[in-house]
Amino acid sequence: MTESPGAPDEALIDPFRPPRYLASAHLQSVLASTPMRKSFLKRRLQPLIERSQDVILDCGDGVRLHGYHAATEGNPKGLVVLIHGWEGSAEAMYVMSTARRLLDMGFDVFRLNLRDHGSSHHLNPELFHSNRIGEVVGAVGAIQERFRPRRLMLSGFSLGANFCLRVAARAPAAGIEVRQVVAICPVLEPSQTLAALENGWALYRQYFVRKWRRSLRRKQVCFPDIYDFREILELATLTEMTDYLVHHHTGFADLEHYLNGYALTRGALAGLAVPCQIIATADDPMIPSADLERIERTPALSITVTDHGGHCGYVDTLGSTSWAERQICRLIDRAARE
Repeated sequence: MTESPGAPDEALIDPFRPPRYLASAHLQSVLASTPMRKSFLKRRLQPLIERSQDVILDCGDGVRLHGYHAATEGNPKGLVVLIHGWEGSAEAMYVMSTARRLLDMGFDVFRLNLRDHGSSHHLNPELFHSNRIGEVVGAVGAIQERFRPRRLMLSGFSLGANFCLRVAARAPAAGIEVRQVVAICPVLEPSQTLAALENGWALYRQYFVRKWRRSLRRKQVCFPDIYDFREILELATLTEMTDYLVHHHTGFADLEHYLNGYALTRGALAGLAVPCQIIATADDPMIPSADLERIERTPALSITVTDHGGHCGYVDTLGSTSWAERQICRLIDRAARE
């Protein structure tokens, strides 16, 4: 495990040492969503489900986003906003398991659905894309205004982690007081992630193509007078589908400008003032860890890279919560006590 200068005390982040039979990057990447783990986690999530309330947020400019708010018992230490990965949702097992642990530790939790994720396709006529950072900043601001937490923290996974870091960079200007961000395996350089998905293990590409197609069909059902996705649904690769999205449903000139628009490199975090912790893996099959070297460092940013873990895996036993979940909760709890 390696840490950047300015990283937190090593005692705050445990070493990740999976048993040898769980060390494979591909195994780590798929294990987090296996039926066995889902079955185990569902049994412990009932208290979270019972306390969760549907919330529709006014994010400005007519945009509405959906999420679930759960209040802990007694006086909360703070409120943690959790953001899922691309084509995940606020009901993903890794989000809900982290939320349950935080709830038990005395935190209120808000599980945010990005546009067109979960069951939110009907809320906005325009399509989701990864450069819609303004509405996510608006959502976090609306959460702060509505619930007025003593302390506000953010944590996200993959694309959700990327959004969290971009929100943190914009939070002071937006009047949002964020105490801490913990980002697990954030998308760093989208062009490199797209290339890794296209050229890597076909299972990953097929998984995201299948889920994206399903999402587009849901959107078309909600807005049949606006969308006819027959053309994009016939495309076979993520690059072709993303290029179609860019040219038909964004204001970007081309795919390159679109991908660069949400990169965390190119000085995107240069002015970062909110304390942020990135936790990434050296063996991530979707997000090359070498891209971390292209992120501009600030005193507010700490980076920890583990040797193993795959993409948002961090599974150290087959039947328990993940190592990443435990580190998120430890870092959030420390920030609440400072």
